[in-house]
Amino acid sequence: MLHPMSLIILLALFAEFFLHTLADILNLKALHDELPAAFKDIYDEDRYRTSQEYLRVNTRFEWISSGFSLFIFLLFWFGKGFPFLDQWVRSFQQGPILTGLLFIGVLAALKGLLSLPFRMYGTFVIEERFGFNRTTWRVFLLDMLKGIFLGIAIGAPLVAGILAFFQYAESYAWIYCWIAVTLFMLGITYVAPTWIMPLFNTFTPLDPGELRSAILSYARSIDFPLENIYVMDGSKRSGKSNAFFTGFGKHRRVVLFDTLIEQHSVPELVAVLAHEMGHYKERHVLKTVLLGILQTGVLLFLLSFFISYQGLFDAFYMSQKSDYGGLVFFAILYAPLDLMIGLFVKAWSRKNEREADRFAIQTIQDPHSLAAALKKLSVHNLSNLLPHPFYVFLNYSHPPVLERIQTALTAQKQGAFP
Repeated sequence: MLHPMSLIILLALFAEFFLHTLADILNLKALHDELPAAFKDIYDEDRYRTSQEYLRVNTRFEWISSGFSLFIFLLFWFGKGFPFLDQWVRSFQQGPILTGLLFIGVLAALKGLLSLPFRMYGTFVIEERFGFNRTTWRVFLLDMLKGIFLGIAIGAPLVAGILAFFQYAESYAWIYCWIAVTLFMLGITYVAPTWIMPLFNTFTPLDPGELRSAILSYARSIDFPLENIYVMDGSKRSGKSNAFFTGFGKHRRVVLFDTLIEQHSVPELVAVLAHEMGHYKERHVLKTVLLGILQTGVLLFLLSFFISYQGLFDAFYMSQKSDYGGLVFFAILYAPLDLMIGLFVKAWSRKNEREADRFAIQTIQDPHSLAAALKKLSVHNLSNLLPHPFYVFLNYSHPPVLERIQTALTAQKQGAFP
């Protein structure tokens, strides 16, 4: 007989799995052979069919990997792997904090090992098949080792602090945790551009020339404080391209992938960065940080109720309570709820992306360049041009590309810009 809490968690996990699978099926059914009119000037039929096959292959691969992960998790759960691991880590008699770090560390290591074959296949088989992969085995292994190092160097102190607060601060633990985690998040955001990101990629200041002059001129026209633009060696790992804005204050960076520069004209690159700068000017970055802080507070408040809830420990066959066990089990319980919260966050993100597009259109006064840049990005990255609305609702943080292109082209047709 299943414990009632076990049944709740199972139903939530399978509901999440079903929703994503349903969205995938609808997304595949939405594919059709006719190339959208907006892309007929840039997309050939063979490349378009390749993009559809890329979606099919990745979707089926995701079904296999997510189904395998769910199966292994259920096997570990109902095979009483959690109490077995708990007894093993307790045998070292290292106190609640170190014992908790070992318990969580082993679970993280097992998850990483199980996902490793899928990561390797995705990179060296699927991405290779479609011409994207440029990652060598050396880079892949170094990335993995650096990730492990950062996980230990950054994640371990954070988890240890959370466990210590809940172990010793009693009823005010979640508030102290909220303050500490917020400071931690802000600190990482501040130092990541100069200390963490360079561990994985090389960031080179953009050389003087037409592109640099055009970007700096545009930045001055919108009163955007910008001292430098960086080029990232994205081609080190993939042929895909992108641009992004990160950091605060003097550590703020506008970054262009080297692959992006190779594929776009100067006006198109300015349009892409105008969108990124639009996020800053519309205060999306600040609002995102504040939303993240609020979400963290709600999460830790809920954790304070469930971290010692007997029903959770009974559901996972744990005979002894512990803060580290409660933290792990709450994360499992919270995951489906996080999906629901994520729907609102993604809808809000899509709204922000539309605002950033409108900002770019209004300030560059060249909607055609933005539309052209979006088209080229979609073609080069083999993006899905016709996602199903339910799939967009569930997964997209950006509006579908055809909607974004139509917005730019409509502005051009209205004759508001030269």
